[in-house]
Amino acid sequence: MVTPLTVPYRALSLWHDTADDDWAPRPPLPGDRQADVAIVGAGFTGLWTAYYLARLDPSLRIVVLEREVAGFGASGRNGGWCSALFPATLGWLSRRYGREAAIAQHRAMQASIEEIGDVVATEAIDCSWRKGGTVSLARTPLQLDRARASIEDARRYGFGPDDLLLLDAQEAHDRLGATDVLGGTYTPHCAAIHPARLVRGLARAVEGAGVTIHERTPVTGIDPGRARTTRGTVRADVVIRATEGYTARLPGHRRDIAPVYSLMLATEPLPAGLWDRIGLRERETWNDLRHLVIYGQRTADGRLAFGGRGAPYHFASRIRPDHDREPTVFAALRAVLLELFPDLRDVAVTHTWGGPLGIARDWCASVGLDRATGLAWAGGYVGDGVSTSNLAGRTLADLVLRRDTDLVRLPWVGHKSPRWEPEPLRWLGVTASLRVMSAADGEESRTGRPSRRAAALTRLLGH
Repeated sequence: MVTPLTVPYRALSLWHDTADDDWAPRPPLPGDRQADVAIVGAGFTGLWTAYYLARLDPSLRIVVLEREVAGFGASGRNGGWCSALFPATLGWLSRRYGREAAIAQHRAMQASIEEIGDVVATEAIDCSWRKGGTVSLARTPLQLDRARASIEDARRYGFGPDDLLLLDAQEAHDRLGATDVLGGTYTPHCAAIHPARLVRGLARAVEGAGVTIHERTPVTGIDPGRARTTRGTVRADVVIRATEGYTARLPGHRRDIAPVYSLMLATEPLPAGLWDRIGLRERETWNDLRHLVIYGQRTADGRLAFGGRGAPYHFASRIRPDHDREPTVFAALRAVLLELFPDLRDVAVTHTWGGPLGIARDWCASVGLDRATGLAWAGGYVGDGVSTSNLAGRTLADLVLRRDTDLVRLPWVGHKSPRWEPEPLRWLGVTASLRVMSAADGEESRTGRPSRRAAALTRLLGH
């Protein structure tokens, strides 16, 4: 019997509201059972892992356990960027693991976009896939300096104009007609997607491959050889933690990943004349080079979906539904959008939403399998998880099946990030970091010089 629908899943975001799915929960775990692989979390990481395991070894008994429904969390609420962004920079990876390893990690990210596109086509998942790349605007002289520096950094590691291109003011404005454009960069390595349609389509593909997904089944603990839930225990040789921003809810993992909220809004569909002025003709994803992250896309139905950081971190890594909605942050996002595009002043905002993303202490995503315990993990994507989770899923499948591939030799495999500080130090540190980055752009506007506090924070984080 399916658990009655008590959570208004369609109200979670624009993507949930416009997904080709009724969001009816799948049956919960009916009691204790045995499996070969148990996966905790039915977001992108868990589902990609199940997908590749089932393809490589159809005989495996794979069980996916989900507290709510597949795509409830960040996988269904993100900005819809399927990008090659990896949270640890080339320089950071190179200093720690060597130049060739750093390049391999970032090239693997680029290949993940093509891999996801192939799966979308193979499985006939209607997720509004459009590989239009990303335009990053420079709207101040200091942002233009950062654009040039990013090009120089890419060239040092062998990434050419086909990977990242410097745009002059006219070229940048032709792609995105925002105010005060001085230049920018463009990379082709990104696709705009409808994330909820992708994650729900992936869940159906996984089930079609013989994987069992149990929804409305909260996991209360992970131990070697078992995942304990409120509805029974799944015993398995391998147990995979794929919980990202919700990791802190698991006993013993509160300090592994810090949940930090990112919030979004979406406009009503815009008329063609307005899109002629804004641009994004190839449905490029977009941002600008300010310190406090913003991000946007032109949706398939003609809306502007726009988001940014700046929401508060909540003491003790608490996650609650009311944290998804911060009126002051939505107001700030609306103000930034009007600053960028004054023609939107009379356009209605139809959806506002948010949710937690996962940040590792050193800002480096990781994936791994401890063979002694059978416990595996992936996460710490810092908001860049749509394609990183695919790379994680393929890598975890290779690790579980003991396949000797290039993926298992990438530098993030087995990487162990330090744990976050205990409270109240964690709250003080994360909150201070968010405030520094929030203030840095205003500081630079006033002084015309790079923010010393932002630079100090970057050095503290090791980037």
